[in-house]
Parts: sequence; C-alpha cells; structure tokens
Amino acid sequence: MTSKRKMSAEGAELLKAVKQMKAGKKGRVYTPEQLLAISARKSVKMTQKEFARLLNVSVDSIQDWEQGRRSPRGAAKTLLRVAQDHPEVLEELAT
Repeated sequence: MTSKRKMSAEGAELLKAVKQMKAGKKGRVYTPEQLLAISARKSVKMTQKEFARLLNVSVDSIQDWEQGRRSPRGAAKTLLRVAQDHPEVLEELAT
C-alpha cells in the first residue's frame, strides 16, 4: 500500500532550492529592506497596486523596494514595520 502525500508549497520551494544548489546554481539573495517590503505587503494580503495606494506611494516605489533597486526610508520604513508586525492596523485603515 503506497500513499503519496501532497507536498506543501514551501516544501516544494525548498526542494527546488536544494536541487538548484546541487546543480551549482545561485539562488536569489534578498536585503533586509527587500524582505521587509515583501513581508509587509504580504502580511496585509494586498497587491502592489493596493499597497501603494494605502501607503500613498507609487507602485514603482513598491516595486523598487521589493526588487532592491531602492530602499524605503523614514516614515515609509516605519509603516512597513507596522504592516509586517501589526497587519490588522493597516487592514483597518484600508476599509
């Protein structure tokens, strides 16, 4: 009797990363600021466009932060920390 368990998305991603490492491929490296921007937006479950509107910044700014071309500063960085640590606060503002 064989039972196949479905792999979680995270498990599949890890397996893919391990296979890439074995093949000598380099993975993507994120800066702390990129991780903050990505994590904050995902915490409030918004698209880049929705998140930009909520923070009153351009979509280009969100994309630049998430792709590491620029880093959020000042009030934007503080708002990202609030979104990451307390998404309910920004979700409340969005409604």
